[in-house]
Amino acid sequence: MKQFSTISITDPTYTPNLAPTRLDRFLLQFIRDPRDLPFVYLTLKISLTLPVLAILLYVPWIPNWAWGTAAALYLVLNNFIFKGPFGLMLHCTSHRTFFKKDFQILNHYLPWVLGPLFGQTPETYYSHHIGMHHPENNLPDDESSTMGYQRDSIKSFGVYLGLFFFTGVYNLARYFVRKNRKKLLIRSVRGELIFIFMCIGLSFVNFWATFVVFILPFVISRIIMMVGNFAQHAFIDAEDPGNEYRNSITCINTKYNHKCWNDGYHISHHIKPNMHWTEHPTYFLKTIHEYHSNDAIIFANIHFLHVFAYLMTKRYDLLAKHFVDTGNRFANDEEVIIFLKSRTQRIPEAAMQAAAA
Repeated sequence: MKQFSTISITDPTYTPNLAPTRLDRFLLQFIRDPRDLPFVYLTLKISLTLPVLAILLYVPWIPNWAWGTAAALYLVLNNFIFKGPFGLMLHCTSHRTFFKKDFQILNHYLPWVLGPLFGQTPETYYSHHIGMHHPENNLPDDESSTMGYQRDSIKSFGVYLGLFFFTGVYNLARYFVRKNRKKLLIRSVRGELIFIFMCIGLSFVNFWATFVVFILPFVISRIIMMVGNFAQHAFIDAEDPGNEYRNSITCINTKYNHKCWNDGYHISHHIKPNMHWTEHPTYFLKTIHEYHSNDAIIFANIHFLHVFAYLMTKRYDLLAKHFVDTGNRFANDEEVIIFLKSRTQRIPEAAMQAAAA
């Protein structure tokens, strides 16, 4: 257990660049918020690598050794270098429009051009995350809600993942039908179907290229997204499941926040979904009293994948080791473990119905 009073926040905030380069100044004219300039550079890095390798994999006369090298490089860059930063850039730009109104067409570049390379079907992420997850806040009407699952169980997660993987878009479409949100219904189903038919068509051209470029990243992305959501909403107060402080967690002082745009600040993200990613550490410090009064769960020096792994292996001792006590709430790690275990229990059906009412 760590005491908050001994912690200094090291996660990234915005520092104005007083000496922008000529390229910086050129790129800044396209985007709405100068704090998003790192997104432009990430987009350029991806655009100059992954699409080139993807095209190369479809070239029919390429030697086997060159194809294998390109495939390996594509998979490494896609899944180990760019996937996290891109996915969370897509997340940030779904909440806050990236490019200025005069360059509106460029706002389609991430979801429609680069997104499919990472297995993100066009606009399905936006529809699910902005149109459904945030409004429902992990409560029963949220099709990705974790309330009905034992959140430290591999078996329970397997059911959760399987339902999302095979019926996620269908259930999302049903949700939009119930809510009479036709535009989001069309956007989500259209993007999913276009991606599926594109993969089918390209498989007739070159199956293995399609598998490497689109299918495998799709499978990995769907798994990672559900792992992340399961961990982010693993600790829920059954008495107050709609309280963002009590149904989400925050991870501070981790390299992940530097790489993935402060994604660890999930509590404040649910409280203020449109807050810029650079503002979360400062907002966290300003509102720490709310975290304390709401018995919020904060971890330091680990991120969501650690949390997920520790839960699935029931290493509550490691979770307690990284748990942040905001004000002498707990005497020792044993008390923290009891508290954490109380938050991962499956929410009874009656409590879920009451929360949905």
